[in-house]
Amino acid sequence: MKIRFKKIILIFILLVLIIFNFNFVYSENIEPTITASSAILIDNRTNKILFSKNENEKMYPASTTKILTAILTLEHCNLDDVVTASYDAVMSIPDGYSTANIEIGENLTVEQLLQMLLVHSANDAANVLAEYVGGSIDSFISMMNTKLNELQLENSHFTNAYGKHDENHYTTAYDLARLLQYCLKNETFRKLVGSASCAIPATNKSSNRLYTSTNELLIPNSKNYYQYLTAGKTGYTSQAKECLVSSAYKDNLELICVILGSSNRFGETKQLHEYGFSNYMIKNIANQNDIATQIEIGNGTKNTRNLDLLMKESIPALIKNEEQNSTFSPEIILNDNISAPIVENQVLGKVKYEINGIEYSTDLLASHNVEESKLLQYILYCGTVIIILFVFYEIFFSHKKKRKYRRKKI
Repeated sequence: MKIRFKKIILIFILLVLIIFNFNFVYSENIEPTITASSAILIDNRTNKILFSKNENEKMYPASTTKILTAILTLEHCNLDDVVTASYDAVMSIPDGYSTANIEIGENLTVEQLLQMLLVHSANDAANVLAEYVGGSIDSFISMMNTKLNELQLENSHFTNAYGKHDENHYTTAYDLARLLQYCLKNETFRKLVGSASCAIPATNKSSNRLYTSTNELLIPNSKNYYQYLTAGKTGYTSQAKECLVSSAYKDNLELICVILGSSNRFGETKQLHEYGFSNYMIKNIANQNDIATQIEIGNGTKNTRNLDLLMKESIPALIKNEEQNSTFSPEIILNDNISAPIVENQVLGKVKYEINGIEYSTDLLASHNVEESKLLQYILYCGTVIIILFVFYEIFFSHKKKRKYRRKKI
């Protein structure tokens, strides 16, 4: 009886484990369900879209607008430039929009204003920077839209520097993701937008100020803290609802996430990043100096004609987790008319891989010098000499024979 009971217990435990494992695998692969009106998750290295929902639908960006204000400032100013806040810049912010209580005539550095802008989401800081960078707020707005055009973000148009609601101030989740990708190429932007807090020292108009990020995913003691998040900018208006653009990094995989029109931006951002990390990975499908193929150089010397072609660079590829043990076959493309002499590390072709619709490639380099063989030249030289001798013989000796033959006949 006891043995039978133990068997029943063991069977029950096995069933629970099987069901648990099945659900775990299933939950990894199933796409998330989110409340956001529009969202996107992309791999920052390859631009591959891993998840999307209405990603090209025009939406209101609210304060996520400020990432464009920040990058334009960084591209046109020095961090230690001192800026004086004007009356129009600080007094034109509507009620209900967050500010850093910047005073008229207050002197702040560009770096301090950027901290207020990206950490505290201060709208007055955006206007002060816009006036300084553009000469006027209107000129700065023109710069913003020019930048959007340069980046080919065709479904975006901004009318202010901080995200005040306006029917003509719009973007898409896709455009915002591409914009954040561009901004993250700037290391100073990365540092600022990834800060959990900032301290502004006393100025000519104010005492010390300390601000905590509006992005709870960056704050270690917050219930919404997400350890893999590296950058993020929040946004909110009653029309735009909750918005968040962010990046996260884990195991050599960097993801960009945009959430627009949400009722739970922190939870849904974390959910999308986790979906990406659970289902995708970066794997080196080829390593630098790996032998891609071997070729024979027809006019090379016997000792050097067999040539290895080496990968110039490693190729990290985005793959699905279930493909991690797969092997991928490359396409080898050689240059035309390869012949000696060849020098070590000379580019002789290209190797290409296509994985999940993404193309990866690197150059193929010669592993060693290939010397030109003199044998062919020698053969050609000898052949030329023989032909010349033959022609000479035909002309000179044949002519003599003909003359002798004529004399005999006479």
